[in-house]
Amino acid sequence: MSNRVVITGIGVVSPNGVGIPAFRKALQEGVSGIRHSQQLATMNFSCQIAGQPIITEDLLAEYFDELELKLLSSSGIIYGIMAGIQAWKDAGLTIRHKEEEPDWDSGTIFGTGTSGVDKFRESIYKLDEGQVRRLGSAVVPQTMASGVSAYLGGKLGLGNQITTNSSACTTGTEGLILAYERIKNGSAKRMLAGAASDSGPYIWGGFDALKVCTYKYNSEPEKGSRPMSASASGIVPGSGAGALLLESLEEALQRGANIYAEVVGGHINGGGQRNGGSMTAPNSYAVQRCIRSALADAKIKGDEVDVINGHLTATGKDAEEVRNWSEALDLKGNQFPYLNALKSMTGHCLAASGSIELVAAALQLKEGFIFPNVNCEDVHPEILSLIDKERIPQTLLYKSINLLAKASFGFGDVNACVILKRYLQP
Repeated sequence: MSNRVVITGIGVVSPNGVGIPAFRKALQEGVSGIRHSQQLATMNFSCQIAGQPIITEDLLAEYFDELELKLLSSSGIIYGIMAGIQAWKDAGLTIRHKEEEPDWDSGTIFGTGTSGVDKFRESIYKLDEGQVRRLGSAVVPQTMASGVSAYLGGKLGLGNQITTNSSACTTGTEGLILAYERIKNGSAKRMLAGAASDSGPYIWGGFDALKVCTYKYNSEPEKGSRPMSASASGIVPGSGAGALLLESLEEALQRGANIYAEVVGGHINGGGQRNGGSMTAPNSYAVQRCIRSALADAKIKGDEVDVINGHLTATGKDAEEVRNWSEALDLKGNQFPYLNALKSMTGHCLAASGSIELVAAALQLKEGFIFPNVNCEDVHPEILSLIDKERIPQTLLYKSINLLAKASFGFGDVNACVILKRYLQP
């Protein structure tokens, strides 16, 4: 069995927009969600800016009842539930009542890098004070790695596979490929694919300590995240969640569902931390192999790709990433696809980055636009030696896109690349 797989619902909780209307507007207008963080400044972080979704109490009340809000404190799980429910409803699906049977045909692969770090911290203090009985009933669900998928499974009444993947910054893109394969082989009719990342200093502190975060733009937050720029000086930490509802084309057509795009291929691999690869750096050959394998799985050639939604983090590895794309596609200059870097507007949302970027990709394919790359008016000369500057648009382009390639690369020398295709609704 080999089912065709399409995206019929999307949801997002992003630093520059919560919900699809706000996110689309920010995306098209090049609006940044990066702001100054007094908490990071007070805690002596070198990087004192971050991309963090703005969540109001009224917005929370749309997704959670009073008891849930009392028990839930993990920002990543909250973001994931919100994005997941948005995608589910956007696909035109209803949420089953508690007394109904589970939906045996629907499941979720919803990833995260870490879960409930603030809850861990709270629990550690109570344990150190000998207050084990005051930990409460919500500690385990919020701190277990699979907390976000478990909560979504219960909220939506899912009866198929319910699991959490975790592969650093590759998590979101990897999860979509895993969900795609499950539907393709007939193990499920629908899968909610997504990823979430917590907010706050206990998540971001390690990256500040690694000295991979910028410290040069604390007084100009919106200019801080500068992928592909000659003046890039490191990542801006971010957080949030993205979610995509995947289902078989047959099921989508039977329901009369709105289709954003078709998933036509993908590949996941690792570089084994060999040949230049390490815990924090990619093996370029493995990256190129991943991209080529995704193209082969989709049965397309490099010159058929219209747009690349890159990983592009605003570090010294951006030029290397563009070189890997150029080598894998065998394209240079003005033959290279248009190139997008969403992290210029959101910061690096870590495990959630791939899913948020895939939501942007689905919108681009459906609505025919290429969002502007901000903060890269001074494109790095090594990148310009490979591709023409016009392939890195700095203003919104309305343009029909047929094929889009999205890749993510993560700590541990792990890679994932997926190919999305515009679907022409009958």
